Amino acid sequence: MERQYAISEILNLIESNGGKLSKQGLFNILDKEYAEGEDYLKYSKQTMLSRRTSTSIIQRQGLNPDLINKIHPELSSVGVIVGRFQVDDLHEGHLSLINRVKKKHRKIVIFLGVTPVLSSKRNPLDFESRKNMIESQFDDVTVIPLPDMSSNELWSKTLDTRIAEIHPNSLILLYGSRDSFIAHYSGKHSTYELQSVVTVAGSQIREDILSNNYTSKDFRAGNIYATFNQYPKVYTTVDVAIVRDDELLLGKKSNESKYRFVGGFTDPTDTNFEHSARREVMEETGLEVNDFKYIASHKIDDWRYRNEIDKIITVFYKATYMYGKAQPADDIAFLKWFKLRDINKDDVMPEHHILLDSLIKSEG
Repeated sequence: MERQYAISEILNLIESNGGKLSKQGLFNILDKEYAEGEDYLKYSKQTMLSRRTSTSIIQRQGLNPDLINKIHPELSSVGVIVGRFQVDDLHEGHLSLINRVKKKHRKIVIFLGVTPVLSSKRNPLDFESRKNMIESQFDDVTVIPLPDMSSNELWSKTLDTRIAEIHPNSLILLYGSRDSFIAHYSGKHSTYELQSVVTVAGSQIREDILSNNYTSKDFRAGNIYATFNQYPKVYTTVDVAIVRDDELLLGKKSNESKYRFVGGFTDPTDTNFEHSARREVMEETGLEVNDFKYIASHKIDDWRYRNEIDKIITVFYKATYMYGKAQPADDIAFLKWFKLRDINKDDVMPEHHILLDSLIKSEG
């Protein structure tokens, strides 16, 4: 017959190892588990607890999982690590984390966060690349994908579901380190924060890789793979027709023979397209403008992207000059005020003809 443990025995074990749990607090845990399922039905109001229940209670206190092995060594316990491992090779921090968890559990599962965004700076590697990297050094570890979710609650439920699919009857302990997933997890399993022995930032490793001059065939192949492992992109720009009474301001680049509307690429720090337009006007002309009016949006036949899959779509505005002296800057070498009634396509770069047509149409 399986040994059972007195409530006082479990409470003393928790207290002697730095934890704090009252008898009423323990019964509250059991009542909660009973409300969630029938596993704890026969323990909810008894003074003797099974090994499984005792182990679960200790896990909930966030105590060292070694205590679990003292109480229930023959019960299958699983150590779960959740992370991203977005590096070219496992660093000392990763190796330390995995090896420390391996010492405490016979079974290890590593869940790798997977983003729906392909090949971003924060997530340059796909799941299979990271899985192969881990398994090349730890062939006895199970590696599973865990998709990013729109909320921490949904993400936590998904993690619990995937754990149950592969280890439905095991005790589970989730491991993390400082600044890990633990603060965002609201699932049913206990978590344990391992103190970092070695602190290595994956983001710094990725930046260091960027600064190196790699020349190998494998590196070139990796570049090709990363480039093709992306969705086709549209680069968003803004262009602005700056008007002053009956005049229109256009700019010209040093390597071009004709004029164009002032504008440029939007920036992730911009709050909206109007912000982008105002910023570009200030950067390229030094002028303050106001009264932005949306005219149209168009795909631009930019020669740089003419033979590419990726394209440029611009958002075209009209804005009213407020004050300042027009001074060319950034990539604009010349600025010129044109009479609206006199301007024609011969003055304008071909890719901006479509914008000039839209402006003329909007003026009636």
